[in-house]
This record gives sequence, structure tokens and C-alpha cells, in this order.
Amino acid sequence: MAHLHFYDWIIITGYVILTLALGLAFRKRASSSTEQYFLSGRSLPWWVLGTSMVATTFAADTPLAVTGFIRDHGIWYNWFGWHYVLSQMLAVFLFSRFWRRAEVLTDNELIEKRYSGRPAAFLRGFKAGYFAILYNFIVLGWVLKGMGTVAEAVLGMDPQVAIISGAALALSYALMAGFWGVVITDVIQFGLAMAGSISVAVMAVRHVGGISQLKERLVESPLFGENTMAFIPGGDLHLESDFFKFLVFVTLMWWASHNADGGGYLIQRMAAAKNERHARGATLWFVVANNALRYWPWILTALVSLVLFPTMPEGKGEEAAYPLVMLTVLGPGLLGLLLVSFFAAFMSTIDTHLNWGASYLINDIYRRFLRPAATEKESVLAAKFCVFGMMVCAVLVAFWLTSIGRAWLFVWAMGAGIGPVLILRWFWWRINAWSEIAALASSVTMAVGFEVVAAVQTGRDYALFATPVKVGEMVLQTHHKAMILVPVTIVVWLMVTFATRPVDEERLVSFYKKVRPGGFWGPVARAHPEVQCDGFSWSRLGVWACGSAGVYGFLFGLGKLVLGEPAAAVPLFVMAALGAVVVTWELRRS
Repeated sequence: MAHLHFYDWIIITGYVILTLALGLAFRKRASSSTEQYFLSGRSLPWWVLGTSMVATTFAADTPLAVTGFIRDHGIWYNWFGWHYVLSQMLAVFLFSRFWRRAEVLTDNELIEKRYSGRPAAFLRGFKAGYFAILYNFIVLGWVLKGMGTVAEAVLGMDPQVAIISGAALALSYALMAGFWGVVITDVIQFGLAMAGSISVAVMAVRHVGGISQLKERLVESPLFGENTMAFIPGGDLHLESDFFKFLVFVTLMWWASHNADGGGYLIQRMAAAKNERHARGATLWFVVANNALRYWPWILTALVSLVLFPTMPEGKGEEAAYPLVMLTVLGPGLLGLLLVSFFAAFMSTIDTHLNWGASYLINDIYRRFLRPAATEKESVLAAKFCVFGMMVCAVLVAFWLTSIGRAWLFVWAMGAGIGPVLILRWFWWRINAWSEIAALASSVTMAVGFEVVAAVQTGRDYALFATPVKVGEMVLQTHHKAMILVPVTIVVWLMVTFATRPVDEERLVSFYKKVRPGGFWGPVARAHPEVQCDGFSWSRLGVWACGSAGVYGFLFGLGKLVLGEPAAAVPLFVMAALGAVVVTWELRRS
């Protein structure tokens, strides 16, 4: 257990006071209407929204999960997150503009703008409930668990007490501030979180004698393997190899997930932008900062943990190595800063998911089906009740979770295969509500089915979420499940699409004129040649490829630089610069 110095308590107390003061400052404005409470009146600039996007995906659980990945597999396993660069760059050049044009409060609202009839209404309500409740509770649960793990390792607190205390403060802020408070404090919280993670990385590397000493001592660690330091793993193509897992990540998982056209809370920020230009700028800043900047402090700390803690203390999982490094290398003042940075990251993600989940429950269920005539005041009050209920349920889920990283993998599996439908609904007129229903139902059924089989096979040893399934002599891990989930789901939704009726012509025309997506709109495009589409084009896909390569160049160039290999970083930075030139040209042209 750490002994907090007087300076640590000053920093922690100051942060809590600042958080509550900001919540009170935004209380009146946020409560004036649902558009203010959920979208800040669609008035936010790109730099606020982009930073908010990064802060939202940077929670107390994130460095813990990254540490667990590196200790179990190596640096390369972060491709489980890095592969999203490819879909996020699509959002920069295509979907950020489309979401802003659609002028929806939530992404589920788009369903009834794109599809028609009872299937569309059912899908809107079902997805709102599914993501606000099942999906959101798991995410909120692992974020709360991450905070509990840090508090237990560093302060010696009972993790359940820490979870309840953190949830109470985050809940009070979310109830008061709404989306205004979320995005404004995200900017502050991102700065604190990055400062904290960089500080612990610098101190940890110094503690083991610098980068050169770290790399030498890593080789002596019993956890060190041939791919521990690799950005791209070596190996052959057999189904159990690291290289095969990497190939599944980069060729399959990025376009198959439920975030393929943006992701719910990122879409919320795109919709809150002043205009299309700010929506696109926010998304671009998010892609760069989220992938190229934030990972390396965590990775350095995780590598140091392999040296300091080759064997974890009894009763602690691999993910607890990160807070143990904090406890080992930080002194008075810095420890308080680190705890505040963790809590800032925790707050930004918790409050985002509470606000986002409430927007689904209110806009897509309460005002759509239960109380269509609800006033703005009544709707905001109902949203606050939803926020309270979601937090209570999330705390219960946090008590049950056994592994943050495994929960990440399970959440991906639940939406595996729906990505192509979400992308194609913008560009292909034939997609209908039944397509999405079939894709989502197929993914969820198979993901849960894998868990049921794993529970039966392992009995009392079953660990909640993403447990491997045995088929004969073969053990199905996440990448194997992806190879089953995705193609089966695609076949199912394609069959359902062609077996059901197309969307009503009036609805298709309305959507086509409003969003102007381009692509394969066949009869609609021929009937309305006056609509000038500026979405899909083959040249824009080329820009997407160059932009993605540029982000990867920057990401791995920084990696080589911080790992003491400046010569290897030069060609990667050149690739990043070329990508930046192409992206800048495209943004100015369009």
C-alpha cells in the first residue's frame, strides 16, 4: 500500500473540486433541452471534439489491458486496437461528413431515415436497448474494474469500495453537466491522463537504467519471447501462430465490427460539430492522437513491468502490473498526479458512456415509442434517471468481471460481421432493415453460443468472456472465432437482404438527397440526376490508403524513436510525411 504525501492529497482534492465546479457551471445550460444535454447544441469546434474522442477511449482500464496484452503476447498484440486506423480513416473522409449531414441526435435515429416500416422501428428500438444496456454495461463494467484494480494495487483499498466511490463521483458529474461538461472536461482530462502516463513511463525507464538497459534486461526475463519487441510478429501461417493472428486483425476485424462507420459515441461527437469541416477535422485529430500518440507511454511501462515483475504476486493478474510499476517508481506528488490522471481518464469514459447510453434510451425508445409528446424538460429529467440506473447496473457488472482484456474481445465478437452492412447502407440502395437485424442477431447468437460452449467445457474453471472453445484437438481463440463469425454473418444477412423487400422509394430518395453519399444507388440515382453526390469515389479510397499508411508511419516511427532506434525511425517518418501531404491536399480540395 502506498503512503500518500500531503502534496498528493492536495492534487487529488484539487481535481475533485475542479470536477464538481465544472459540473455545476454547465448544469443550467445542459438541462435546457435534449439537444443541449446530448449534443451541446451542435456548436462544438473540431479540436474540442477530437480531443474528447481520444479522452473517451482512454480510460483507467486501457493501460492495464495494454499491459496484459504485452506481457502475454508482445507489443504486436496492440494490433487488436491499431487495426481500427483503417476504419477510422474511412470515417475521416466519408462517414464524418455523412453523419453531420444526416442531422440525427443518435446514430440509431438514422435507421428510420434510411429504412422504412415496422422493421425499421423495431431495429431502432432494439439497437438502442442493446447498446445502451448490454453493450454499455460491459464497457462501463470494465472501466470501473480498471479503476478498482489501480486503487487496490496502489492504495490498498478494497476494489469494490473503490468502484463504488469512483462511480458515485462520476455519476454526480454526469447528472449535472450533460454533454457540455463531458466534452469540455475531456480536454482537461486528456491533458492530465497523457501527462500522467508519460511521467510514469519516463520514471519507469529511468528506474531500470534507461532504454538500452531495459532492452538488455528484457532478454533475461522469463516472459520475454521472440515477438515481445516486434511491431509485426514473425512466424509461419499455421492457425496458432502470432503472424496468423496479426493477419486476421488487419485483414478482417477492422471492417467487420460494429464501429465500421464510426462507432456510437464517436458519431455523437461528429453530430455535435459546428459543420462538416469541423466533424472531419475532429475525426482526423482523433485518429492521429488516439493511435500514434497515446500508446507508447503505456508500452514502455509494460516492458518495464516484464523486468520488475517477471512473476506477478499471488492473486494478481497480468493487468495489475501497470499500477505495481507506478507504486515502485513514483514519489510524493507524482503519485498523486498519476492517480488523478487515472481518475481523469476514468471520468471521461464513464461520463461519455452514461450520456451516450441515455441518449439512446431517451431519443430512440422513450420519445420514439413511450412518450412521443414528452416535453424537453421531461425528457432531460428522464435522461438523468436513465444515467442513474445505468451506473448502478454497471457497478454490479464490474464486480463480476474477471479480465478487462477478455471483455474487450467478447464485445468485439458480439458485433462481428455487422460492419459491412453499416458501411453498405450508405452506398447500396438494396440494404434494408432486415439486413441489419439479421447481421446483429447472427453475431450476438454465435458470440454468446461460444461462451455457453466454453462454460460447459470448462465447468468451474470458466472465466467470464472470450474463453477459448475446444473443437477436437484444436482450441478456438478470438481470431479463430472471427473467421467463423464474420463469413457466417455475411452469408446470413445477404440471404435475408435478397429474400426481403427493398426500402420504400420515398424513404430512399429522401435519404439520398439529404446525405448525397454516392456509390451504388442504381434506380434512385437514375431517377434523380440533379443530386450531386460527393461521397464515395475510387480516388478517395486512394487518399484513405495514403492517410492510413501515414498514421502507421507516425505510430511506428515514434515507437522506434522511443525504443532508441532513430535510424529505423527515419523512413517511417518519411512515410508519415507523405501521407500527411496527400491528406492535406484532399482536405483542401474538398
